Amino acid sequence: MSHTAIPDTFTLGDRPVKRLGYGAMQLAGPGVFGPPKDRDAALAVLREAVDSGVNHIDTSDFYGPHVTNHLIREALAPYPDDLVIVTKIGARRDETGAWLPAFSADELTQAVHDNLRNLGRDVLDVVNLRIMFDAHGPAEGSIEEPLTALAALQQQGLVRHIGLSNVTPAQVAEGRGIAEIVCVQNHYNLAHRDDDALIDDLARDGVAYVPFFPLGGFNPLQSSTLDEVAKRLDATPMQVALAWLLQRSPNILLIPGTSSVTHLRENIAVATLTLPEDALLQLDGMAS
Repeated sequence: MSHTAIPDTFTLGDRPVKRLGYGAMQLAGPGVFGPPKDRDAALAVLREAVDSGVNHIDTSDFYGPHVTNHLIREALAPYPDDLVIVTKIGARRDETGAWLPAFSADELTQAVHDNLRNLGRDVLDVVNLRIMFDAHGPAEGSIEEPLTALAALQQQGLVRHIGLSNVTPAQVAEGRGIAEIVCVQNHYNLAHRDDDALIDDLARDGVAYVPFFPLGGFNPLQSSTLDEVAKRLDATPMQVALAWLLQRSPNILLIPGTSSVTHLRENIAVATLTLPEDALLQLDGMAS
């Protein structure tokens, strides 16, 4: 596996963003459902992120639902000129909090308008179409119909750029034949590396890759190797896992989430952590 020099920024659509961004999912209540336990703390995390130089925030109106977008608007509007807010559509929540597909043309149109209203934007910077043929991971099937509907909303001027989420390489290829795709957001981290080849292909074409669950998600990464490298570098295991991603490929944009200002600061500090070659080799061996 190749590792490259570590640039600070990458172009997302037509805007340069710092490669270490922020994912807002954890600002909602337990199970990404309902309001946060501490609203003031959630607002403080968002403000701290932007004050620290983060200019790429990932969100969705189905987080809560509507909770994280309301928080982002309250904390950050009027928005800084350089802030890129990326949202997702293609799913909805039922009254129990279950994640359900929602990618008919009418549902996608409604979702774009919901995001515009709740974020207080006239146009959405980037909208990721989340494919929900299987809620637990990518599953094959044509994405032409929903992506064509999203592309129509882009042509209306409501969406600046389009990305894809929870997709297979075949769906990425199909999607790129329908619309310009500026990013792919899939499950990827030190232990889960199904997308290695896809990341390298996208890097060659200047397309961003945004790993969700970069720290393992609801089941945080656990590894004696990770612990050993972290101890040697005087860092936390989670900092090492994020640093590995930054060094994995220059097109990887990170959106680690947290509801804690302390953890946010630890995540942001990763931008200055460079893993030596022997540590990279150790970590490369962790793939499941």
